Amino acid sequence: MTALGRMATGAAALALALGAAACGKDDPGARTTEPPVAGVSAAGLQPSTDVAAPATHPQEFDPHRIYAEEAQGVVTILSIFDEGGGLGALLGDGPSGGQGSGFVISEDGEIATNAHVVTQGEGEDVRAADRVYVQFRDRNEVEAEIVGFDPDADVALLEIDPAGLDLRPLPFAPLSEVTVGEPVAAIGSPYGEPQSLSVGVVSALDRSIESLTGFGITGAIQTDAAINSGNSGGPLLDAEGRVIGINSQIKSSSGSGSGVGFAVSSDTARRSLDELREDGEVEYAYLGLSTVPVFPQLADRFDLGTDTGAWVQTVTPGGPADRAGIVAGDGDEVRFHALPYTPGGDVIVAVDGRPIHDESDVPALLQRYRPGDQVELTVLRDGGERVVTVTLGERPAASAP
Repeated sequence: MTALGRMATGAAALALALGAAACGKDDPGARTTEPPVAGVSAAGLQPSTDVAAPATHPQEFDPHRIYAEEAQGVVTILSIFDEGGGLGALLGDGPSGGQGSGFVISEDGEIATNAHVVTQGEGEDVRAADRVYVQFRDRNEVEAEIVGFDPDADVALLEIDPAGLDLRPLPFAPLSEVTVGEPVAAIGSPYGEPQSLSVGVVSALDRSIESLTGFGITGAIQTDAAINSGNSGGPLLDAEGRVIGINSQIKSSSGSGSGVGFAVSSDTARRSLDELREDGEVEYAYLGLSTVPVFPQLADRFDLGTDTGAWVQTVTPGGPADRAGIVAGDGDEVRFHALPYTPGGDVIVAVDGRPIHDESDVPALLQRYRPGDQVELTVLRDGGERVVTVTLGERPAASAP
């Protein structure tokens, strides 16, 4: 969105990644200040070191063809907020608003975008826009209904009346077919300039970016395709014109694109859209703990007994992990490689028998569970291995500080 209203939609799309949340903060979606380089893919749950295998695309990358075929399905979204915040409120001359991007996903009039394009606020204060309008390439403009939004994945589902409109739904591609280095195209409305095309490559996979609730969004795609304020909610497309992600954030100190953009993956987006279509909201399982990644030198320094895993630093009092007996660090804080660590906590090495290679694997694996499900955590404690059964809770509206 452009700056009439708010955060990644506004002046600094340093975009939702506003700052450093605690490493491994809570569940399914621990955000790390330094993204993982090896872990579990949110799609195939395979070690992310496997992503180097080349993908086969039947068509060569042709930005002109992609734009000609798919741009019709990309829209500009205008959100209006009758009260609170925004340029209009500041000047006292009307409601506030913002602008972002989106794309058609069905002939019935469904449109996907980012949650932050059609909401204001964060955590418990997130609220939907009072009115939303969708502008098409052919100059049609219609009002849209917000079917629902998922602040934990930064995904929203809109619906319009398709009567009289020539809709071009964009297909999704599975994340398992996306590889680092493959060319991509982003289409959206940067700074309010509609139907703008930028191209680049997939720079990395399995990134973790911060959501509107402070929890992490795992499995995100990093790209060097130019993404600026206003691109939020638009599609990131592969060589076949398929959506591999929803452009969501940039990492920048100036508020403009700097070659480090992030998209919510197609798998994450589709999961949210399916649940929003069904129930109007999305539920996430919750453990209630924070972890840090284990690496060989850290394991040697603290005698952890494993070179991989997620080392528990804190456990939320009264939360699911606490009730199940997961142990947090309880010793005096020790600095190692300039970072603070609290000795004494469990090291999670498997979730329901699936090995943990990196701390981000825990939230990625938990995405397959729902509140109330039971999960077995294999942990190392006091030199021995044990299995702890946890009944998962429902993720709160905001991550603890």
